[in-house]
Amino acid sequence: MAFTTVKVLTTHQWNKGLFSFTVERPPSFRFVTGQFVMLGLMINGKPLVRAYSVASPMWDETLEFLSIIVPDGPLTSHLYKIQPGDEILLGAKPTGTLTLDALLPGKRLHLIGTGTGLAPWMSIIRDPDAYERFEHITVQHTVRDIQDLAYRDLLESKLKDDPLVAEEAAQQLTYDQSVTKCPTWTGENRRITTRIACGDYPLNPETDRVMLCGSMAMIKETGALLESLGFVEGAQSNPGTYVLERAFVG
Repeated sequence: MAFTTVKVLTTHQWNKGLFSFTVERPPSFRFVTGQFVMLGLMINGKPLVRAYSVASPMWDETLEFLSIIVPDGPLTSHLYKIQPGDEILLGAKPTGTLTLDALLPGKRLHLIGTGTGLAPWMSIIRDPDAYERFEHITVQHTVRDIQDLAYRDLLESKLKDDPLVAEEAAQQLTYDQSVTKCPTWTGENRRITTRIACGDYPLNPETDRVMLCGSMAMIKETGALLESLGFVEGAQSNPGTYVLERAFVG
């Protein structure tokens, strides 16, 4: 696999288990909104890489990524220590199944994610094409603790300072959070699968389109629920009514 070396520009630690960072974007690097790329470091003289969804919009001059921190993780135990000026490895070829072209036309787009599964949604909601294809877009983010709600301020503001989609997002974007393990949280505290199963998060395959990214358990359980409702998994070669990131499912 081909890699290029890029410099770290910024880092931000959301909490003890979550951080984001931006790196240089090589002039030749192109990606489709929703795709991921292999990213990593040289560890003991060997490249150690993992798949990371691109969180920045495809028009941005930098690339942004969201990552968990695993203290004894082979990669993240090193990656979370990076500082501006450090160098990391960036895969030359982005890929992935979470693309708008893998979905049939519809009225409402639901971007359902847990944890760092929010990352591709941050790219998609800053793509003008998403607002042209759908009348309404919902970012549904389920986490355990309030501090896990990365990009919360940006999402609650409905991207008010975005240079391309601020006007569209103000009218068409909804931010829906579920915080499941925080006693002080007064909002929705149920898992998204529970909400879908009991009908409190209604989805209709005739009008709704769904994207899934996050934990393997959530993706598999939600995918099964969608199938039971009549949704059909799509791909770029055969668009459907929902898609998931298969590279993260196993």
